[in-house]
Amino acid sequence: MAAVLSGPAAFAESGSPAPAATPGPAGRVSETATPTASGRESEEPAPSPAGGGSDAATAALALVPAGGGLVKKCIFCKIGNKEESVDLLHWDEQFACFRDIRPGAPHHYLVVPRKHIVNCKSLKKEHISIVQKMVNIGESVLQQNGVCDLADVRLGFHWPPFCTITHLHLHVLAPASQMGFISRMVYRSNSYWFITVEQLIEKLKSLPEDCSGGS
Repeated sequence: MAAVLSGPAAFAESGSPAPAATPGPAGRVSETATPTASGRESEEPAPSPAGGGSDAATAALALVPAGGGLVKKCIFCKIGNKEESVDLLHWDEQFACFRDIRPGAPHHYLVVPRKHIVNCKSLKKEHISIVQKMVNIGESVLQQNGVCDLADVRLGFHWPPFCTITHLHLHVLAPASQMGFISRMVYRSNSYWFITVEQLIEKLKSLPEDCSGGS
């Protein structure tokens, strides 16, 4: 979760180097926590109905921008590689899902690609299937945890430079109607700092095709 506790103005401070995150109580992870290195491998969750990723997402992940491998100091790379003791709600060869340590709603999960992608601004038109797969995983995890009303869900990304962790991650919050005042500001649709899945996909659709197969 982005470090905003007093409205949009506080986002201006995010130009400083982004802090890493760390597993917290109950295996939750937040964007604003401090890193640790337990080195313990978390128990693999039961297979998710979302599966291991569609063929389109698999192909798109091969086209991520340069530097799309594992970054040793990236907490989300460590979690995706099972190098941190975190309660994984979903894990497969391409994606991982876990709880945010500072939930903005009764259910607040983060979905990340295991391959390092900097942020949503680094995505291109051919990466839309990655976003769609992350949404599928997030909705599947919500349903596994008793959330049936997928219309009352907030799905989106913090827009650079308002990201405190430079690894692509989807915020999955439900019920959106139960978000508090601060959470409604931090995850506000149509804002300078937060972009919904629908908005991101529309942005990506408007981009030209990258014939080079990635930068």
